[in-house]
Amino acid sequence: MIDQAGVVGSVRRGMIPAHIYNDEQVFALEKERVFGRAWMFVAHESEIPEAGDYVVRRVLDDSFIVVRDEKGEIHAHFNMCLHRGMQVCRAEMGNASHFRCPYHGWSYRNDGRIVGLPFHRDAYGGEAGFQRKDRRLLPAPNIDSCNGMIFISLDDEPPSLRDYLGDFTFYLDYYTRQSPSGIELRGPQRWRVKANWKIGAENFAGDMYHTPQTHTSVVEIGLFREPKAEKRRDGATYWAGNGGGTTYKLPPGDLEERLRYVGYPDEMIARMSREWSAEQRAVVGRDGFMISAASVFPNLSFVHNWPRVEDSEDVVPFISVRQWQPISHDETEVLSWFAVDAEAPEEFKRLSYKAYLMCFGSTGMFEQDDVENWVSLTSTAAGSMARRLALNSRMGLLEDDTELVPALPSERFSGPGTARVGYSEHNQRELLRRWADHIEQPMPKAAGEWTEAER
Repeated sequence: MIDQAGVVGSVRRGMIPAHIYNDEQVFALEKERVFGRAWMFVAHESEIPEAGDYVVRRVLDDSFIVVRDEKGEIHAHFNMCLHRGMQVCRAEMGNASHFRCPYHGWSYRNDGRIVGLPFHRDAYGGEAGFQRKDRRLLPAPNIDSCNGMIFISLDDEPPSLRDYLGDFTFYLDYYTRQSPSGIELRGPQRWRVKANWKIGAENFAGDMYHTPQTHTSVVEIGLFREPKAEKRRDGATYWAGNGGGTTYKLPPGDLEERLRYVGYPDEMIARMSREWSAEQRAVVGRDGFMISAASVFPNLSFVHNWPRVEDSEDVVPFISVRQWQPISHDETEVLSWFAVDAEAPEEFKRLSYKAYLMCFGSTGMFEQDDVENWVSLTSTAAGSMARRLALNSRMGLLEDDTELVPALPSERFSGPGTARVGYSEHNQRELLRRWADHIEQPMPKAAGEWTEAER
């Protein structure tokens, strides 16, 4: 048995028991207490724009059909037939007015209502034996959206999605609201890595420290304007609500000049200026910080960068939405979407997609660098010696917990939350503290769940 109290206490001090990155008992607790209560991203509205459009997505072992019905409403149906438990939908995406179970032919409207049972009268005596009225595919306990991003929670009584995200919604707008039309997603690309799911989420939450070592070659070949990877330390990390991320420090200029510097065309800059709040514009225009990578607890990440493409000195920005979907304690399925403003010019979309593939697609240069580290960490964490080791995640703190670098005052950083310049692990600690909060709190009995006495 794991020492749950000891693990949680160490994590809160910033000393991470190494074995939590490859431990079956820890993962069992995560499945129940983290993924059983968090809000989980499952799709974007642009993936299901028309009536009948659907995608099939998982939350760990649970498969859901995320579908837009004939009235335009969005549902998340548990992908299991009410009869004998067969998966109702086995395609990953498509368009359907009805879903028909391939086992015995029970059929359901795309709003979840059951409409057809073969031999209903002969096998069940009609409605007297099985009433179809009000019978439907089991819905996700909770579904909500923010900026077109659709989330579900398996908790019976979660906080609202907006409360859950908190002030991170301020930063979410940079990735998902560059015009009134929002973003459109392509993908996801999917691949599996022999690495623990937490590592990617931590990395994207605030690890600027690894860039000068892990990604030196990417900078040295001239993919980016900045001559040295060490320039990352001039940026800031921020944490707000239930998420946080990193920024780059931009050269002097106003909002338009700085957005132009990272490759946005003037027509997109004009829409961003109208769409973003005064405070959002000030983070870039006054303070000189441009958002980069970020993570929302537990396993949703974003990345925004601007490499050179097509043998040109010009840079083109791209955005990726990423999810670290746990398969087991030592394996993760990476889901990676390309995101782009729906109103962006077609040529911009083309070049931005190329930039994404080059950097963070399944064969992207950054992707390969990162995964090598993550696989090694996970593998090493499996041994007996890892149970003797506490990893030091206290960067930015002195021995007495005094902060090495104070948080930026509001006159230097216009966004909500807490921001700091330079290398630190404040964000990784915040992410893992939320993990610790969930791990130590048992789940209440869910509605309809059997107790041992009832089994």
